[in-house]
Amino acid sequence: MCGIVGGAASRDLVPILIEGLKRLEYRGYDSAGLVVMNDADELTRARVVGKVVELENNIRHKPLHGHAGIAHTRWATHGKPTEKNAHPHICRHTVAVVHNGIIENHEALRAQQKTAGYEFTSETDTEVVAHQIYDYHVKGATLLDAVTSAVGDFDGAYALGVVSNKEPGRLVATRRGSPLVVGIGIGEYFIASDVAALLPVTQRFIFLEEGDVADITKDTLDIYDAAGNAVTRPEKLSELTADSVERGEYRHYMAKEIFEQARAVAQTLEGRISGHRVLEGAFGPLAAEVFDVVRRVQIIACGTSYHAGLVAKYWFEALAGIPCNVEVASEFRYRHPVLQPRSLFVTISQSGETADTLAALRDAKRRGIGHSLAICNAPESSLVRESDVVLMTRAGPEIGVASTKAFTTQLVALMLLVIVLGRRHRITEEIEASLVKQLESLPRKIDEVLQLDGSIAELAQQFADKDHALFLGRGAHYPIAMEGALKLKEISYIHAEAYPAGELKHGPLALVDADMPVITVAPDNALLEKLKSNMQEVRARGGQLIVFADSATDVRAGPGVQVLNVAPTEDEISPIIFTIPLQLLAYHVAVFKGTDVDQPRNLAKSVTVE
Repeated sequence: MCGIVGGAASRDLVPILIEGLKRLEYRGYDSAGLVVMNDADELTRARVVGKVVELENNIRHKPLHGHAGIAHTRWATHGKPTEKNAHPHICRHTVAVVHNGIIENHEALRAQQKTAGYEFTSETDTEVVAHQIYDYHVKGATLLDAVTSAVGDFDGAYALGVVSNKEPGRLVATRRGSPLVVGIGIGEYFIASDVAALLPVTQRFIFLEEGDVADITKDTLDIYDAAGNAVTRPEKLSELTADSVERGEYRHYMAKEIFEQARAVAQTLEGRISGHRVLEGAFGPLAAEVFDVVRRVQIIACGTSYHAGLVAKYWFEALAGIPCNVEVASEFRYRHPVLQPRSLFVTISQSGETADTLAALRDAKRRGIGHSLAICNAPESSLVRESDVVLMTRAGPEIGVASTKAFTTQLVALMLLVIVLGRRHRITEEIEASLVKQLESLPRKIDEVLQLDGSIAELAQQFADKDHALFLGRGAHYPIAMEGALKLKEISYIHAEAYPAGELKHGPLALVDADMPVITVAPDNALLEKLKSNMQEVRARGGQLIVFADSATDVRAGPGVQVLNVAPTEDEISPIIFTIPLQLLAYHVAVFKGTDVDQPRNLAKSVTVE
């Protein structure tokens, strides 16, 4: 995934492009660059390896100015992070392009273009885009027509921003499979991969739809659909502000987002519960009609969202009595699953633009899946627009690559879904009232568990020389152990894996020694005694246990056993509570080890390409 920002204005665009890239850096930070049109109608470019601050420093020493331009922060897919591979790419000093996505037929196009005499200076798939557009443009097509013709030659996914010195002051943008928004200013227009990039200059946005092409100058905006017809897309006023994506008093975005979880959960619940009952209308006007026919649930997601789906599987089957299957989107889309009738196809994604999840939804719709529901944090995303029913998580902007508040709000949203579907099956009014009461208690309980922050920060120092860690959980807390392991490996670079505690004797016990911490989640539930036996197996082999235990249990510290008590929590919502100390542990270990917490190496916030 990469970040795009661009615009056409009367003022100097360079500061706006730099600020926009900083706000998009969560999407990629291997390299960065920009192109602007100077007063002599020349394309002037700056590119660097590394983060946006390096680009800013470069421009400070070699100033650029211009009223139309494009910029990019890259997460490498084709070609290593080098200056030559950094965007924008320019063809013959005339056409400049920034690109998010993958051109799958780039090798065939590259061969054709080499035969036609085009020279390549990079290893990227994007350079064929610049050459293809230039080829149409130099033969007499306007920039708009050249882009429209060229995209017909591409297989794959893209969001593009294109400028040409043959048409100064014009910017053409288009998208297929990757998000792109148009920001509306006063006498100026902008483009970006995400509204967050443009909040300092506007809160008015148009979200381009699949296949749209936008023709932009500082005074005009014309949009054409995939068939070439002029269309009007609705303008929307964002509720976000520039301040909402700042770090504030926190050292890292991840820390800020961990501590925002009580508020994020409260926002996700707001207006969706009344009188100890979940309001079905929160899922939209079609919800009752859809839910009445559902007999099973198929969940599709990736990464952290997949872990949320795994927790929900326990809830759907134990609480609601509804069969539930959960699958990684990248696996689902490439096999031949048997889609059961009367299934609800549930997709979960923070960004709503995850390539594999979107592709899985589209494939399922082509094959006649009954109804689809999206749980998402981005209201204008492709996933939301293409689903029959939607529940927004309302987590707010999440900038840190390692997901925190998006995960907990996904779990809350999934519990709401379990309740509304389950009341048609096994969930009685009394059970629903109890579950609602638990949900309403979550913000307070989250604030309570965050009080462990200082103790966990001290504990994190023990990981300074560790290379491996094992996470254990049982039942619905096994996916929470998986999520804890993912967080630790993502941002501290410590190898970590999770196992169901009952599986220790089936292999993982061979790894246990005094040098590998074993982190265990111990809620007060029916599996506690079994879990204690599993912990004894670890101690008998000299393993060092770190236990996050419900304070109502009798799990006690001792030689080789450290216990951090979590306030008593009802079993159904305890997975949400127990994920938070694991987030704090990963965060503090990463800080202690000095890694890049918000932008861990090789990763990007959401994966909008395969």
